[in-house]
Amino acid sequence: MSQDQNSPELPPPGAGHTTATRTPFFNRKSSLVLLMVVASLAIFGTTTQTWIHVNIAPGEVVQSDLNIPGNKAAVAVSALALVALAGALATTIAGRVARFITAAVVFLGAIGVVGLALGILADPVAAAAAEVGVATGIEGQGSQATATIFPALAAAAALVLAIGALLVLWFGRSWTVRTKYDAAKDTGAGVSEAPVDEIDSWDRLSRGEDPTA
Repeated sequence: MSQDQNSPELPPPGAGHTTATRTPFFNRKSSLVLLMVVASLAIFGTTTQTWIHVNIAPGEVVQSDLNIPGNKAAVAVSALALVALAGALATTIAGRVARFITAAVVFLGAIGVVGLALGILADPVAAAAAEVGVATGIEGQGSQATATIFPALAAAAALVLAIGALLVLWFGRSWTVRTKYDAAKDTGAGVSEAPVDEIDSWDRLSRGEDPTA
């Protein structure tokens, strides 16, 4: 008996039946938070390395060459990196308004790191003057200072951090609510149609909800 030519085609084995929308990488909360965390840690990591190498000119004291790490050449960079890291982590649990504030803080911190790093690259002698004075005990001691690659790496990581913060500011408007207060407030407006990522799924599971429903 021949198969009916008008019968509907069956889907191939293993074909999915879900209609869920796959969230793009740049619109996923988990991806952007991870990007900002890694960038913040990278900035902080560079501050533990030598940012400025100093050749001290012969004078009244004998002093070997001086290697100045980033956490001394630009103390504020370490602080800004930690602030950015805290802001990135806070983004995972922040509501809409708080998320905008934390992302803005992260962005401003990243811009601050870029400015400080570029300042050291532009004038390493001035940046090293204070540490040279401490090491030699002579204010204004002549020296030749050169910046290493780490200020440039810090500036590059800060640019990545700034881009991540901007993406959070833009795409975060469509992310699902993060707190029970926000969820209760939006109940009357209907369920959000925004795609749900891994962080949202874990939160819904913690509230006893089925994220696949």
